[in-house]
Amino acid sequence: MISARDDIERIVGPLIDGEVLASESEGTIDVVNPSTGRRLLEIPSGGKTDADRAVASARRAYDDGRWSESPPSVRKAALHRLADFIAAHCGALDALDAGEMGKPVGEPFANAKAAAGLLRFYAESVDKLTGDVYRSDRHSFVSQTWVPRGVVAAVTPWNFPTMNAVRKIAPALAAGNCVVLKPSELASRSAVKLAQLATHAGLPPGVLNVVPGLGSTVGKALGLHPDVDMLTFTGSTAIGKLMLEYASQSNMKPVIAECGGKSPQIVFDDGVNLDEVSESIAKFIVTNQGQICSVGSRVLVQKSVEKALTQKLAQRFSRVSIGNAEDPKTTFGPIVSAKQCTAVMRYIDSGHAEGARLISGGRRVLESSGGYFVEPTLFAGVSPSATIAQEEIFGPVLSVIPFEDQEDAIRIANGTIYGLMAYVWTASLSTGMRMAKALRSSVRISARMPSGEGAGHAYSFEPARQSGVGTETGLAGMASYMRRQLIWIDHA
Repeated sequence: MISARDDIERIVGPLIDGEVLASESEGTIDVVNPSTGRRLLEIPSGGKTDADRAVASARRAYDDGRWSESPPSVRKAALHRLADFIAAHCGALDALDAGEMGKPVGEPFANAKAAAGLLRFYAESVDKLTGDVYRSDRHSFVSQTWVPRGVVAAVTPWNFPTMNAVRKIAPALAAGNCVVLKPSELASRSAVKLAQLATHAGLPPGVLNVVPGLGSTVGKALGLHPDVDMLTFTGSTAIGKLMLEYASQSNMKPVIAECGGKSPQIVFDDGVNLDEVSESIAKFIVTNQGQICSVGSRVLVQKSVEKALTQKLAQRFSRVSIGNAEDPKTTFGPIVSAKQCTAVMRYIDSGHAEGARLISGGRRVLESSGGYFVEPTLFAGVSPSATIAQEEIFGPVLSVIPFEDQEDAIRIANGTIYGLMAYVWTASLSTGMRMAKALRSSVRISARMPSGEGAGHAYSFEPARQSGVGTETGLAGMASYMRRQLIWIDHA
C-alpha cells in the first residue's frame, strides 16, 4: 500500500492510464492556502490536449471491456478495496482539502471517512439494478436492461473536494463506466490521490483518469468533446448552463447538473424547541464556512418567535473557534480564496445598504495571518427581495426574514430562482405536509434537531428550477449513469 503522505507536495499533473504525466499546457496556476494566504503549489492550467489524452484513455478502457464487461463481483471487490484505501488515508485526504480550500480537518461533515462510506454503498450496488421482462405475444421476447453510458466526464467543485469527487466517480464506476474527472483548480490534489489509490485497489488503467486545470480550458474541452458520452457537473448555475450548452453544441450528451441554491429554513411557532432549532440552523451555516450549496441561508421565522430565535442564533455564532483549517481545534476556517472572500464581503455590504439589521459578525478577522477569514454573520429584518435573500452567497451569511402565516412562508420560500432544498421546522403534521406539497424543492421536515443516519446513502436527490437537472445519489442516482437498452427477440 502507498504511504499516506507520498506525492502530497509534488506539482499536480494529469493522471492518465494510471500514471501522473506532465501536462501539455504551458500555463500554470498558483494554489494558495486560504488559512495563510501563501502559495502552496502550482498546477497546470490544462487544455484540450490533456482532455483529449484522458478521454482517449477512457475510451480504450471502455471499448475493450476491461471494466464494463468484468464480472460484477470483480468490480464490487475493487470498489470495496478503494473504499478501504480511502478510509486508511482519510487523514491525509482531509489535510489536502484543508490546505487547499480551508475545510477544517476536524469537521466530520462530508469528510474522507464519509466518502469511503458512500463508495461502499455503491460497491454493494453493482449488482442491485435489475432490468425488466415484458409480457408479450407468443412469438417474441421483450426486455430492457441497464447498460453503462460509456465515457463519463465529471466536473467537481472545490467545497468538499474528496467527497464531491467520490459522489461522481462512485456511481459512474459502479455502473460500469470509465471516468475522466476534472477537479476544481482550487483543490486538485485529493482527486489525484484518489485516482492513485484506485490504481492500487485494482482498477485497470484508463478506468479513472484525472485532468487538473481551469474550467475554461479543461472543463470546456470535456463538455464539448464528441467522444464523451455523459457529463456530470456540480457548481454554480451560470457554469451549469454553460455545460448544457457544450453538450448541445457537441454530441447531445446527457448532463447531470447540480447547481446553486438559496435554501430556506422555515420556523413555525407551533411547539418546536427553539434551542434545538437555533443549534441546527447555526451549525449548518458555519459548517465549512457556509460554503455548501444546500445550506439553509434564509431563516424564515414566524413573527411571534423572530426575536427569540434571532438572539439564540447570535449566541450560537459566538461559540465558533475561528482559525487555521489544519488545526484540529478549529471549527470555523477560512473562505476558500481571496476572490470568494471579497465576494462575501460585498454581499455583507449590500445587506447594510439595503436596510437589513446586522446582529452579529460582518467583519474580516485574523487578517494578520494572511488568511481569508470572515466572521459568521447574522442579519435580521431582511426583505425577501434583498440581494442577500435572493443570491447564492456561498459564505457564512444568515438572513432572518419574518413571515405571518403559512401562505406568507410559502410565497417567500418559493420566491427565488432556485429549488434545491428546504427545511421546515414544525410540530404540526398537517403544516409539514402542506409545506411539503407547496414548496418547489426537496423538503426536510423536523420537529426536533435531526439525529441518526436516516436513509443513509439510499435516498436520491433531484433539484428543481435553476438549481439544476438530473438525479443523484441512491440507486436512482446510479441509474442516471446508465441507459435502458431495449432487447426485442422475434422467435416464431
